[in-house]
Amino acid sequence: MARIGIENISVFGLPPVEFVELAADLGCQHISTGLTSFAFGIYDYAPFSLKEDAHLRQEMIAAMRDRGVSISLGEGCTIRPGVGARDYARDLDLFVELGTERINTVSMEADLSRTCDEFAVLAELASERGLRITTELAPSLAISDLPTALEVVRRIGRPDFRLLIDTMHTVRSGSTAADIAALDPDLIDYVQICDAPREPRFESYFEESMYERMVPGEGGLDLPALLKVLPADRVYALEVPLREQALAGVGPHERLRKCVEATRRLLAQAHGAVAA
Repeated sequence: MARIGIENISVFGLPPVEFVELAADLGCQHISTGLTSFAFGIYDYAPFSLKEDAHLRQEMIAAMRDRGVSISLGEGCTIRPGVGARDYARDLDLFVELGTERINTVSMEADLSRTCDEFAVLAELASERGLRITTELAPSLAISDLPTALEVVRRIGRPDFRLLIDTMHTVRSGSTAADIAALDPDLIDYVQICDAPREPRFESYFEESMYERMVPGEGGLDLPALLKVLPADRVYALEVPLREQALAGVGPHERLRKCVEATRRLLAQAHGAVAA
């Protein structure tokens, strides 16, 4: 049975304990998080650092224990020029302290060989700590499409290094449900779900993906076809930033409740069972 989570960019910097409470209130078992806050420029939330604030880490751990929520995805381990895998060793230790299941890594490094080398080191560091690892494709990243992502996974050659499938990025990069259906399901470890028009609405792909996606089922991505071929027992994490609604005063509970309900319906239609 699929499990539903809420991704960090969907809440625009909501502090960690409040984020845990929100997920639990909406019946979700999982969240994603980085270790430091990001200024989305929408809400006046105080900045925070799970990296530097041990008391905040303990508060978050207690909230997750009390509300039955866990971190399904640790974020922020980006490979880019001048930054490599070993720079994240302490971050991995902190993700373990927080009970994280897996980390995700992306690359902004133009040299694909260096990307693969650093991913291999990061995968080893993660494995030593009991963490799984995924990588994500997106038109705005070095791994820009599914064929490139599959080549990277092949080069890494580890069963604990697998794919994160983001529905918007996958379709916008040119892949179809048939392409996903052709994959070994074991290659897919995590799904980020949202909807979007088939064609970009913004000049900047980064801006659209970070700030303004659509409630599942309200866009043009043919989510029913995609969900039908994706593994049923993965985390389906809502990556649905809705900036326009947030700026109009719609709070995170109201925005995301609609997303959770829509995702449950779509998953039930695709897999024949209501997601937990």
